[in-house]
Amino acid sequence: MNTRPVFVKPNGTTEGVNVTQVPAAPIAATIATALRRERERAQLSLTELARRAGIAKSTLSQLEAGLGNPSVETLWALAVALEVPFSRLVEPPTPLVRVVRAGEGPRIPSDHALFDATLLSAGAPNARRDVYVLELEPGPARSAQPHITGSVEHLVVARGRIRCGPVDAPVELGPGDYAAFPGDVPHMYEALEPGTWAVLVMEHR
Repeated sequence: MNTRPVFVKPNGTTEGVNVTQVPAAPIAATIATALRRERERAQLSLTELARRAGIAKSTLSQLEAGLGNPSVETLWALAVALEVPFSRLVEPPTPLVRVVRAGEGPRIPSDHALFDATLLSAGAPNARRDVYVLELEPGPARSAQPHITGSVEHLVVARGRIRCGPVDAPVELGPGDYAAFPGDVPHMYEALEPGTWAVLVMEHR
């Protein structure tokens, strides 16, 4: 898990805008705060949220306490159960100007594939678009369960080759290729070359 700070420009005024250096919140603390907030908003008990997400109550309790190292799959299950975008559970407090350097940001691994997702930016509430960097290596494909109804995934490959899309109609993409497909149906990602990475924009309509 990457816990290095995210840096922005030092204190000062640039064209009338005050810009402050703010370290990133530790990802475990961010997730803990978000889970408690969203669970209380949904008026769900620990037991009921754990049941809906298909995880152990003890696991959820540890996450809300800021402990553990949750996988992409665990956080997606919780986001779907809470009916919120994935980004709402991992997005740290955002300063006025925020720069995410390569290799930084809240990076969440998969339990089942050589797959890491890094949230770069969550969209504004009215736009509901979240931006991620995906890093994949050849090996087992990552199978993703349906996300919130109306979700659409937009993918641009930066390096390598990826097979992705709905499980019954995947497409193969190379550097510079773009694809959009429904995120509210079962879908998959598979790296076809070492060192593959791509930018994913997830749209919640």
